[in-house]
Amino acid sequence: MEEQGLIFCSALIIFFSSLFLISKLHFKSKSSHLKPPSPPSIPIIGHLYLLKKPLHRSLSALSHRYGPILSLLFGFRSVLVISSLALVEECFTKNDIVFSNRPHLLAG
Repeated sequence: MEEQGLIFCSALIIFFSSLFLISKLHFKSKSSHLKPPSPPSIPIIGHLYLLKKPLHRSLSALSHRYGPILSLLFGFRSVLVISSLALVEECFTKNDIVFSNRPHLLAG
């Protein structure tokens, strides 16, 4: 019986360590791009643990802490949050073609 518990614990350790390494490799390959500041994230979940109801207040608190432009991860999907009117106008006037494209999904 002890042997099965030991095997189970070692399998869990191997599983979580491989999950951690895969997430680090996944984010390291994407980190070569310049990204805005971001709070610490949890693998797989991302920044979903930071979002509380009402959503606009939690996003406002994050923008006060990290600046008017920040990057969040919702699962494995990267999201850009812009809370400054001047930056929003710049995104939708000068860079409107870049921001109007939808993200490429595996299902599409």
